[in-house]
Amino acid sequence: MHSICEKMEKPIVLLAVESSCDDTSAAVVEDGILRSNVIASQKVHEEFGGVVPELASRAHQQNIWPVVDTALKRAGVEAKDLSAVAFTRGPGLLGSLLVGTSFCKGLALSLGIPLIDVNHLQGHVMAHFVEDGTGLPHPSFPFLCLLVSGGNSQIVRVNAYNDMQILGQTIDDAAGEAFDKCAKVLGLPYPGGPWIDKLAKLGDATKYPFAKPNIAGYDYSFSGLKTSFLYTLRDMLKEHGVETIDALAERVPNLREDMCASLQATVVDILMRKLKKAAQDLHITQVAVAGGVSANSALRQAFIDYGKKYHWQVYIPPFSFTTDNAAMIAQAGYFKFLDHDFCAIDEVPFAKTTI
Repeated sequence: MHSICEKMEKPIVLLAVESSCDDTSAAVVEDGILRSNVIASQKVHEEFGGVVPELASRAHQQNIWPVVDTALKRAGVEAKDLSAVAFTRGPGLLGSLLVGTSFCKGLALSLGIPLIDVNHLQGHVMAHFVEDGTGLPHPSFPFLCLLVSGGNSQIVRVNAYNDMQILGQTIDDAAGEAFDKCAKVLGLPYPGGPWIDKLAKLGDATKYPFAKPNIAGYDYSFSGLKTSFLYTLRDMLKEHGVETIDALAERVPNLREDMCASLQATVVDILMRKLKKAAQDLHITQVAVAGGVSANSALRQAFIDYGKKYHWQVYIPPFSFTTDNAAMIAQAGYFKFLDHDFCAIDEVPFAKTTI
């Protein structure tokens, strides 16, 4: 009887690994409370203006054990204390996913503990349920989540942690991709999103009226906006008789700042208009934002403003949970552990999927 009681009182300690793109991350949760969240970013991609898949997978191989070891030490646990291992199965870069998947399979097998696969996109949504000690409120079901990143722009109805319905999504480019590509045209470093945000604070958001798509339903499109952005620059280069952005910036005061401000304002308006339509049509007032673009200051402010105007309860993640991180994977994995929803050892990662 004594041994049974000890077994029942043993805490649930879960290690999670995120390796879907160019950040290697590991986190530990104990009985649903986040104990550590470690992220190793890869600087090697900056000189290429984007993530190089082969370089990313190699960096993951170098980073994964040090990151996991650090996460365990910060949490004050050892591998033998783990109850299960969760990992990002997809979507993402296949080479990067294979590193995380293989590591977690080997660890779970060596310890004789369950393996839990997590959908990366669902993980971003579940970031709103991470218990990190700050006391942030969590949304109640059902709620709407605007999931925006470099690869995804979706409006998701979240009925439960394992029941999510995509109401609308981009039919071409994602919002984050539009930011990065337009930033590259302006000669800004990679990743471009943070630079767009930074320079936009110094610019006039009404200076350049870029095209906005007219897409039915709740779907998004950003290819036309990128084309409008490119054509605006092309016409200005021709008008001023110069061939480079740097030369144009010497003749047009505040060029980059105004272009960034106008681009950011247009993207945020496109995102929020569709989200407002979905919220009104479905009569849902619990509204959240997630994904890398949720770090954008203008989008975060738009959520606050829309919340006041339309009486929404808005949920904006802490900056530490906006980009790819293992805390969100750990949270999703913890819910699956409670439901005994485990993964077979022969499951393989996938590059593309939906929620």
